[in-house]
Amino acid sequence: MATIDGRPAQYGLTLKQLRELMELRGREGVNKLNGYGGVQEVCKKLYTSPSEGLSGSVADIQHRRDTFGSNMIPPKPPKTFLTLVWEALQDVTLIILEIAALVSLGLSFYHPADEDSEPGTEDDEAKYGWIEGLAILISVIVVVLVTAFNDYSKERQFRGLQNRIEGEHKFSVIRQGEVKQISVSDIVVGDICQIKYGDLLPADGILIQSNDLKVDESSLTGESDHVKKGESFDPMVLSGTHVMEGSGKMLVTAVGVNSQAGIIFTLLGAAVDQQEQEIKKMKKEAKKQRKKKSLSGDETGDITVNSHAVSKQQSVDGENHHTSKSETATSHAENKKEKSVLQAKLTKLAIQIGYAGSTIAVLTVIILVIQFCVTTFYVQNKVWKNTYAGDLVRHLIIGVTVLVVAVPEGLPLAVTLSLAYSVKKMMKDNNLVRHLDACETMGNATAICSDKTGTLTTNRMTVVNSYLCEKLSKSVPSFSEIPSHVGQLLMQAISINSAYTSRIMPSQDPTELPMQVGNKTECALLGFVVALGKSYQTVRDDNPEDTFTRVYTFNSVRKSMSTVIPRQGGGYRLFTKGASEIIMKKCAFIYGRDGNLEKFTRDMQERLVKNVIEPMACDGLRTISIAYRDFVPGKADINQVHIDNEPNWEDEENIVANLTCLGIVGIEDPVRPEVPDAIKKCQKAGITVRMVTGDNVNTARSIALKCGILKPNEDFLILEGKEFNRRIRDSHGEVQQHLLDKVWPKLRVLARSSPTDKYTLVKGIIDSKASANREVVAVTGDGTNDGPALKKADVGFAMGIAGTDVAKEASDIILTDDNFSSIVKAVMWGRNVYDSIAKFLQFQLTVNVVAVIVAFIGACAVQDSPLKAVQMLWVNLIMDTLASLALATEMPTPDLLLRKPYGRTKPLISRTMMKNILGQAIYQLAIIFMLLFVGDKMLDIPSGRGVAAAGGGPTQHFTIIFNTFVMMTLFNEFNARKIHGQRNVFQGIFTNPIFYSIWIGTCLSQVVIIQYGKMAFSTKALTVEQWMWCLFFGIGTLLWGQLVTTIPTRKIPKILSWGRGQPDDIGAINLGDEKFDPDSDKKPRAGQILWIRGLTRLQTQTSNRTLVQNVSVTGRSPSQDYYMPVEPIRETEV
Repeated sequence: MATIDGRPAQYGLTLKQLRELMELRGREGVNKLNGYGGVQEVCKKLYTSPSEGLSGSVADIQHRRDTFGSNMIPPKPPKTFLTLVWEALQDVTLIILEIAALVSLGLSFYHPADEDSEPGTEDDEAKYGWIEGLAILISVIVVVLVTAFNDYSKERQFRGLQNRIEGEHKFSVIRQGEVKQISVSDIVVGDICQIKYGDLLPADGILIQSNDLKVDESSLTGESDHVKKGESFDPMVLSGTHVMEGSGKMLVTAVGVNSQAGIIFTLLGAAVDQQEQEIKKMKKEAKKQRKKKSLSGDETGDITVNSHAVSKQQSVDGENHHTSKSETATSHAENKKEKSVLQAKLTKLAIQIGYAGSTIAVLTVIILVIQFCVTTFYVQNKVWKNTYAGDLVRHLIIGVTVLVVAVPEGLPLAVTLSLAYSVKKMMKDNNLVRHLDACETMGNATAICSDKTGTLTTNRMTVVNSYLCEKLSKSVPSFSEIPSHVGQLLMQAISINSAYTSRIMPSQDPTELPMQVGNKTECALLGFVVALGKSYQTVRDDNPEDTFTRVYTFNSVRKSMSTVIPRQGGGYRLFTKGASEIIMKKCAFIYGRDGNLEKFTRDMQERLVKNVIEPMACDGLRTISIAYRDFVPGKADINQVHIDNEPNWEDEENIVANLTCLGIVGIEDPVRPEVPDAIKKCQKAGITVRMVTGDNVNTARSIALKCGILKPNEDFLILEGKEFNRRIRDSHGEVQQHLLDKVWPKLRVLARSSPTDKYTLVKGIIDSKASANREVVAVTGDGTNDGPALKKADVGFAMGIAGTDVAKEASDIILTDDNFSSIVKAVMWGRNVYDSIAKFLQFQLTVNVVAVIVAFIGACAVQDSPLKAVQMLWVNLIMDTLASLALATEMPTPDLLLRKPYGRTKPLISRTMMKNILGQAIYQLAIIFMLLFVGDKMLDIPSGRGVAAAGGGPTQHFTIIFNTFVMMTLFNEFNARKIHGQRNVFQGIFTNPIFYSIWIGTCLSQVVIIQYGKMAFSTKALTVEQWMWCLFFGIGTLLWGQLVTTIPTRKIPKILSWGRGQPDDIGAINLGDEKFDPDSDKKPRAGQILWIRGLTRLQTQTSNRTLVQNVSVTGRSPSQDYYMPVEPIRETEV
């Protein structure tokens, strides 16, 4: 018989039996489990121990993976490079260009014998006519390959980021009797997992032990109410569900695709694939029908009915709970689907540029064709020849090329490159970005609502003050100074009434402080026990968790934790700890001097608050009270309760009452040394920082002063949650916006607040019309109940260390070091994204304006564009792909934090930028037209005007124009690096090697094109003197830039600023939506924007692309939540 590590290889339960077991709920599940002998017997059948867990040997783990599967969902395979090439080829403008180039190529080989042609011309055309068509084809292929490569590399980068997020997610399991943190993908059937408040469960399992456990199963069932779980009535817990309250241990019974969420995911994936196939099939049918005749109303109705029938059939096939899962996912994802400010502005700007560019492109073609026809057939009085078709095609190519140059398809590339570059760099600054648009949104942030603990403070907590038996100590007393019976009770209360996952561990480095593992407040209390010279672990060993009678876990409503244990001699003992003012109100007795029991009167309570609790809080200490209560079957002392039967533990209000106070401790959590400076930077940057904490108002005020959120003698509001609600609610208890608008502008500290208070504040600030521009709010959160506030905020930051899985799932960015300073870095990177896009726009629009006007005026004046199609494609490659790469990868500077936020309504192209764009365009156009009309005389070279129309080859005249244009464009790239009127355009240039590498590479490529391009690029080699002239005009853009900078910006009319936009302005245009619409061909807007391919790519990249999707997933990190795997970011079909 085969064995693994000395035990049989055959398990007592099969994969099928475990799957069937996990499909049952409630009493049905309990009965089935009991049929197998209960959870202990199931552990034996799976060769695991409830207390020791698995051995963790490689052979055992691998055998379990082979038998029951691994805890991974196979990702959808990425698109191949060839698929991306094919998708890049679908672009409308490129298709037109390809067809025109092929026609041009074909016509170049067509030479009828009967045509009259000038001697020698036919030979030249026969010899070189094919080169232009081939060169355009090659240029298109280069553009397509570059686009596909960018998409391919971006997809790889984002998948890498996804893997990084997945790798960050660890879970607590017991192996070899020790609690270990392992990656969720390493969890196997038979593992014993410790679950606690805030966890996203990584696998299906059966509860072995639980304390007050409540689970949110809405991600699987759609049921919003929290479900109570317990070993005796409902022990089945499922992957992808959230622990909202309590703690416990579970035996893992199903992982990956075999878990309940995994089964649903598999079915969802099949349903989506089927739906995509049906949609494609229906699109093809609609096209066939449109070819036969235009669709009538009845036909449209038929297609719509069929569409509904398909979706209905899929919902039946998928079963109801699968559909609800899908709907939950969709609605959840839509929460984050509103256009960001940058997207709105870019979309509007792209449409404006596109309309202008297409108009000029059409006019260019019309004028060229009219001029050709008038000159050829009217002035020269010639008859039609078949070779003239080639001339018409050449004019069409020029028009399409103008369109290619005008349409800002490099804009979304710049956005994506800037975001991708920023996201990668932000990781090093401890910001793990989950939603790309959150990165640029942070650049607009005007308010930050920050937690206190761990974010503004170090989260390294220690007890520094104590009040025991009427003795106030400013340091930890010795155990001998405390009356022995009080000391024993205090030690038991702390050791037992805290999560057993919280512990103090010796550091690997003896010079460092011991490590605090688990809840930091509990670690401070455990550290207090250790400082008293006692061992909390000994107490825990004598009182294992499975002997507990009841646990009332900490939550934001209770603000306390209580544990009931069997009492020696019979009865029960309740230990409680929590916020001092809350526990004090529940105390009826207290140990006074020498450990004597005294009644705790109202006067004593007020005196204690005034003389002990408030002074501690004013020193920035968190005060925790510790108390207990005994329930005894026999004769009861004055502070005990007599019982005949087991109390009703559900009646918490009466159970946790009439307590005996053991003492109060003051816990110090120092402010992070870097936080005051970070807050000062935020204030200089025009960002208001507010502290939202659950701590006492005096503690919160003290920390706020130390951080710099408050300054002495400032007239700002510091409110407790109760007072905050009183001010903002009407007589019916409803929140009123006009009342909230009176509070939030001056509010700086909200103490003793609940997660609901935080959500109300965030929503109120976002919805407020009190300020000129809508506030952009960032929020930090770490608890499960912070989810709503994190989702509502423009940017939600979850704590990577202290944050729960639920908080991380609801967030946009995860702070891997829980540090406020990292938020300031996120602001800096966000503003840098804005500036990078603005730099690229400043550069591209200058090229757009010059290239389009030169092509248009050239067509009107000399019946030919001075810039040939291949040359414009090269310029397009420079300004789109290469320039976006160079300008989108600039590093942020501290100067970014010296400006106010851009604001939601401020134009993307400021007056300063428009001054630079128009100023440079005027210079470049003046130089090009000077060279076009008098350059031949000035440089003593033959004129190139009219040569192409006469069938001649490349000329030095037009080569100089092309070369000068490229040189001016390249040197203007330096000017484009500064968008706020700075004079030193070279500042920081050597911090960006990508920029100068691309610039040098482009210059060298231009030299090769000019000297050796010949017919392929319509160029003729230049002399050194001619090169010097080109360089002189190019360098002139730098000098001209200094002159333009001198012009006061205030002289520029406001009407010249472009790119204003709000997310709601163009919400109706959703180019990323690929739902089938049989009437799409009847909608003029769809046709008008078909060619603006940048928009669809922009939406795909920054709106719908979330690195971590929002449907819950089994056994995976927030990033692995059940989602359709990330596809490469690419241009979407319209």
